[in-house]
Amino acid sequence: MKITPWLLCSLMLGAAGAQAQTQVAHKDYPNHPIRMVVPYVAGGPMDFIGRTLNQKMAPSLGQNFVIDNRAGAGGAIGTGVVAKSAPDGYTLLNTSSSHASLPVVSPSLSYDPVKDFTPITLVANSVGFVVAVGPSVKANTLQEFIADAKARPEKLNYGSGGVGNVMQFAAEFFNTSAGTKINHVPYKGVGEAITDLMAGRIDVCIGSATALLPLVKSGKLRALAITGKTRWALMPDVPTVDEAGVKGFVYTPWYGLWYPAGTPMEYVTRMRQEVVKALEDPEVKRAFAEQGYVTVGSTPAEFAKVIADEIDANKRLATKINFAAP
Repeated sequence: MKITPWLLCSLMLGAAGAQAQTQVAHKDYPNHPIRMVVPYVAGGPMDFIGRTLNQKMAPSLGQNFVIDNRAGAGGAIGTGVVAKSAPDGYTLLNTSSSHASLPVVSPSLSYDPVKDFTPITLVANSVGFVVAVGPSVKANTLQEFIADAKARPEKLNYGSGGVGNVMQFAAEFFNTSAGTKINHVPYKGVGEAITDLMAGRIDVCIGSATALLPLVKSGKLRALAITGKTRWALMPDVPTVDEAGVKGFVYTPWYGLWYPAGTPMEYVTRMRQEVVKALEDPEVKRAFAEQGYVTVGSTPAEFAKVIADEIDANKRLATKINFAAP
């Protein structure tokens, strides 16, 4: 085809028009509500995070988040929904560090946890999990518990919310770091594991600090340590695992936001700016702290590194313990 001056001019005008339309679209973003997919049932940590952010961000963002709970398959169903969504800035994923364990738990995922998503920001870290023991354990300190576990390899049992549950990963990281061999007893949910822990049918759980706090305060369970980098203000007398003798041990579940892969960086930048602004608000910090979370607000690149490092660590752990996907 011969390119005439008229045709060249038309092409240039068309390209300029398309670019102008794109720039206007980016400038107007967002111009309608944004779907926030939470791949778990309503009422969990991600719901709290989504609703708290929405309340603080809506006035400056100009739109609301519409939370869409898509539970199932340990978070894989809702996450897959986002992976297949249009990269137009109007669907985002609000999930936890399970995003980095699912590739190990479910090798046949319908999506790639890295390639199919664009990280926005690491919203918050948990203060850590609590190493909680029940009436079957006589140890009063973590060191005493470790000594007992080493003296009786494979005789003590820990409970989790199921095979591949984040509690299992926390406990197995503890096993490998402390040199213990504590058996895994998977349950159909965290509640069942905690019930059996209180009854003395299992010996230990490494689980959510906020969930275990009232049981520790009431004397039904004993907290030997917390897996975070620092002590928790609501359990000031409970040492970190590192302080208690397992040097360098830190396990802190985290929560973050993603877009589908291919979402324009202008949208990523705008969303991250609004999230960070909300996270810096004293009221938001206080609300997060009361739920056992420490606000972060990382850059997309920093968050991408966290994800990649944790996927790698989980895969290495799975190989070390001969983890078999359910």
